[in-house]
Amino acid sequence: MEKLDAILSFLPMRLKKARRAKGLSLDAVAKLSGVSRSMVSQIERGESSPTISTLWNLTKALQVDFAGLLEDDQESRVEILRSNDVPTIENHGTGCSIRILSPPEGAGRHEVYELRFSAGGALDSLPHAQGTREHLTIIEGQLRVTSGEAVEQVVAGDTARYAADVAHNISADSPARAFLVVHGR
Repeated sequence: MEKLDAILSFLPMRLKKARRAKGLSLDAVAKLSGVSRSMVSQIERGESSPTISTLWNLTKALQVDFAGLLEDDQESRVEILRSNDVPTIENHGTGCSIRILSPPEGAGRHEVYELRFSAGGALDSLPHAQGTREHLTIIEGQLRVTSGEAVEQVVAGDTARYAADVAHNISADSPARAFLVVHGR
């Protein structure tokens, strides 16, 4: 039963990944597999467990190995996110580029970002969910961190840990680079 639970936990992600790797829409997979679009969507979101027959039809439509899809080989693989493929947010803040390093399924609980600031750059944030904290490690340069009423200067090698459930700001007088970890509750 434990093995079945493990399979059901990673199956939605693997099916969605296989569909996207083939460049197929939900509608296309539905047409190719004979499984309704809504059922494919529910399976990919982990809201429905497919029957063996449904799963077989989906793997045939996606041209993926049925057995390989069900094997729990995640511990033996290394997932690489190439530099050019890292999603970047350019329009949040001023003079600040944000690279998203964490997987999307961790959003709201555990997020990791690389921040790059130009001279005079700033990142203003509204309060996050109650209990959220940020951990900012400076890699290059110097940054000023404001959390609520507290203001601190942080230099390369330092880590600032602060409440993010209040308005907060990170700003740079000169170019700087940092890693930001956001821990939600």
